[in-house]
Amino acid sequence: MHQFGSSILTLVHPVLFHIGPVLIPSYGAIAAVGVLLALLLAQRLAAISNLAPQQVWNLSILGLCGALVGARLLLILANWHDLLAHPMWMLGLAMIHNPLLAGAGALAGLLVAALYAWRMKMPLLATADVLAAPLVLGLCFEQVGALLAGSGFGSVATARWAIVYTDPLATRWSGAPLGVPVHPVQAYAAFGLLTLVIALVAIVYLRARTGDATGVALMGGGAVLFITEFWRDREGRGAVLHGALDYPQIAAVVMVLLGFLVLRERNAGEVRHV
Repeated sequence: MHQFGSSILTLVHPVLFHIGPVLIPSYGAIAAVGVLLALLLAQRLAAISNLAPQQVWNLSILGLCGALVGARLLLILANWHDLLAHPMWMLGLAMIHNPLLAGAGALAGLLVAALYAWRMKMPLLATADVLAAPLVLGLCFEQVGALLAGSGFGSVATARWAIVYTDPLATRWSGAPLGVPVHPVQAYAAFGLLTLVIALVAIVYLRARTGDATGVALMGGGAVLFITEFWRDREGRGAVLHGALDYPQIAAVVMVLLGFLVLRERNAGEVRHV
């Protein structure tokens, strides 16, 4: 097992490359590629769905900025006293990854995007359909970056495909254990999300009914999150029902229910319209 794991250790590294003394973190670099591809995909899907590509672009950029600012503000507020004592620690905030930060960022980004869509009188559900696949694609790349960085690492594993983190930066930035075989759960999630992206793009290309992509994205994304959490290390992710579930899994259940409601209301609306 250790021998198999050591064959892929060169891919599991928190630093992608160096430019002189500057470190380029794997997480940030891979996530940035995902954002770029998601923006390009959103433009393509907007044209297919007869939405204004420029408005979709503006909404995407504003939502992204809102997500980044929201996550960092929460981190600053949670560590305000430490940052006052050590102001230079502010430079290292971008290296910290946590599911609570991701959730706060997502909520802030959705709020900003929804406000822009309302202000520009964009059709909310049709816009959500266009953005569903790009959002999931961005999350897919985020999980690949997390795999390299050690963020959201898996539980201890005995499987042949278990990975082992050896770089101290993986522990410093993400808390990943060193020298311990763990599940590459981020790869599991990335595979599930990529499969979902393909399905969502097909839904848009086939010009399915308004709300289909949004409902499927919520239900599929929630299912991927709920299932993969069983292979993640539970420390710092909360405990519900005496540890049977964690907070991300509760969020996953909410996503599945919201997706079901979106699909149900869409069908009900079509029946009333007929």
